[in-house]
Amino acid sequence: MILVTGGSGLVGSALISQLLAQGNVVCATYNNTPLSICNPKLVSVKCDILDTIELEEAMQGVTQLYHCAAMVSFQKKDKEQLFKINIEGTANVVNAAVDAGVKKMVHVSSVSALGRIREDEKVTEEMAWTEESSNSIYGKSKYLGEMEVWRGIGEGLEAVIVNPSLILGSGDWNKGSSEIFKSAYYEFPWYSEGVTGVVDVNDVVRAMILLMNSEIKNEKFILNAENLSYKEIFTGMANCFGKKPPYKKVTPLIVAMVWRWESIKSMFTGKDAMVTKETAVTALATVYFDNTKFLKAMPGFNFTPVNETIKNTCATLLQRNHL
Repeated sequence: MILVTGGSGLVGSALISQLLAQGNVVCATYNNTPLSICNPKLVSVKCDILDTIELEEAMQGVTQLYHCAAMVSFQKKDKEQLFKINIEGTANVVNAAVDAGVKKMVHVSSVSALGRIREDEKVTEEMAWTEESSNSIYGKSKYLGEMEVWRGIGEGLEAVIVNPSLILGSGDWNKGSSEIFKSAYYEFPWYSEGVTGVVDVNDVVRAMILLMNSEIKNEKFILNAENLSYKEIFTGMANCFGKKPPYKKVTPLIVAMVWRWESIKSMFTGKDAMVTKETAVTALATVYFDNTKFLKAMPGFNFTPVNETIKNTCATLLQRNHL
């Protein structure tokens, strides 16, 4: 039995699709949003990872566990919930897996857990989150979530951690990383020359399945296809949509003004700030992620070129949103 937590998310739903295509029987959990996939070999279970009893029931008979359930937010007000879901929730999943005798677990973390603010040096798996190298509460929550997985490994659980960079895929473009496609479609004018890593969601889940079915255990791997500037990413999306690419360069001064204004506006409207101090710093940072360790472990693996990912994702989103 294969169990996928967070089955309705971008990574979870893509993972389920690939597992089913390979003929597997899959059990997947969701919390608020039911799964959109219908298949006789798929069992969906409503399960909050903060509910230990529900988790224990879902884990019965499971041999392979993919932990994709997580919260992504860069809003200060979400700190408590981020910590509960990404740390306490992961601890609950690990505990239930150990108690149920799960054979192996693949945990979806993030490059944010490695401390992504590192100018002039590539980020590798050897790097650890520190207060100086990370600018986000989200990154800290994912780092501490990883610590729970390592604790489980110490208690006998075989596990692999993956650290994807910015994941692109045709998810709900009203939330998560897919939001940047919506921004490009509506001709968001601003760009920064900051650099980040990018990876196709289908490559992430392919890598996860390969790692699960390998002899590799108790390791972590960065999953990253290419390192690109935000200008290149947004311009590629705009071109695929047939929209005007970004043309206004963001400077540190402009960013500082914007995130402060957004913070004040959020206080009065109650709506999330479109730009936070954390996302502003990230957008200006030049960060390169090293995927050498994974490619050495899986020498036959080829990452999808980002321009191909953008082209395919834009086409799917246009169709899905009837545009």
